[in-house]
Amino acid sequence: MKKYFKFEELGTNYRREIIGGLTTFLAMAYILVVNPLTLSLETVPGLPDFMYMDKGAVFTATAIAAAIGSILMGVLARYPIALAPGMGLNAFFAYTVVLTYEIPWQIALTGVLFSGLIFIVLSLSGIRETIINAIPAELKYAVGAGIGLFITFIGLQNSKIIVSNPDIIVSLGDLSNPNVLLTIFGLVLTVVMMVKGIKGGIFYGMLITAIGGMIFSLVPIPDAVVGSIPSMAPTFGAAFDAIFNDPAALLTTQFLVVVLTFLFVDFFDTAGTLISVANQAGLMKEDKLPRAGKALLADSIATVTGAISGTSTTTSYVESTAGVAAGARTGLAAIVTGVLFLLSLFFYPVLSVITSNVTAPALIIVGVLMVSSLGRIDWNKFEIAVPAFFVIIAMPLTYSIATGIAIGFIFYPITMIVAGRIKEVHPIMYGLWVIFLCYFIFL
Repeated sequence: MKKYFKFEELGTNYRREIIGGLTTFLAMAYILVVNPLTLSLETVPGLPDFMYMDKGAVFTATAIAAAIGSILMGVLARYPIALAPGMGLNAFFAYTVVLTYEIPWQIALTGVLFSGLIFIVLSLSGIRETIINAIPAELKYAVGAGIGLFITFIGLQNSKIIVSNPDIIVSLGDLSNPNVLLTIFGLVLTVVMMVKGIKGGIFYGMLITAIGGMIFSLVPIPDAVVGSIPSMAPTFGAAFDAIFNDPAALLTTQFLVVVLTFLFVDFFDTAGTLISVANQAGLMKEDKLPRAGKALLADSIATVTGAISGTSTTTSYVESTAGVAAGARTGLAAIVTGVLFLLSLFFYPVLSVITSNVTAPALIIVGVLMVSSLGRIDWNKFEIAVPAFFVIIAMPLTYSIATGIAIGFIFYPITMIVAGRIKEVHPIMYGLWVIFLCYFIFL
């Protein structure tokens, strides 16, 4: 094993890799709570029963997808990068596809499945690099920042820190409400730990907030700590329902937009994370990422596995940098993280009682981390600033990641042509311009 993972060459050992894998798990374990709450739409009352996913099934699917993805990444690509259902993509799945488009969650899972299968083909063929290179870096950064704002807005809304207002659309909620105060406590606590550089600060913040909520009867006390693993029966294989029973439901422009959005966001989320973690770990060689194809293949297989199990797109997690900071340098750390996700399946009784007021700080903090890409956008060039700004601002204001991407990508060729930079626009961007323009005209 030491030879396979090149311990001596990378200056690591079993202890460092195990600690690194554990640190990464603690940094991203919040997804086990946040993802089931997000996809189940539990925080949105009054919907028809068929729109709600089974929270227990989503929990199990989340852990399974994270475990398989992380282990595959460790074995195939040998990188200390863990995977799990992605933040932002799960919000798009729940709040845009299911809630706004009113597409059944079963068909939404089909969209995730298709995007994963396409991603496998693109990863194996090399087409992926061509598409990524065609889209300007500024728009890639804008997408990440926009998703960060969207996630933060969802966290503020779910916790009732921000509430709807018929006169001014939104306003500040009742800060004297005990549940809102619980979220504020959790947010301050998590911020303090993150500033102090405490590994797993988001996870610990949720844990302490949950305990505080139980003490003040704001969070239910679980009946047990360890219990049986929730069944995946309500969601397992649901992605195939439309393929075999209602294929006409897949022949719509909306479904195409859903697949493309899942594919697009996973594209750049994965690429950015791989480069970020590899840079921190000193694994880049001549500004290139060795074994990139295997890393992308592991990511895409994990997405397909997650879709079949019953969860949104699985992607590489930037929280893996926490494990790298703790010493991880090889795929063994990712394998350790994957095994810990499998063990977490037995702790559903504890995780199932966590409320949205406990998870909201995690959403808000993840949003803070994601908007850091704003600094990489050249705001001094107006032809760049306009489309980037529209991507960022349109996501939270329209409550749709897809709409934000579409608006920004429509403006980009226009501003570049007017600025006399027509030769800098890749032909693929003109193709995307046509696609998104048709999206607004016909939908």
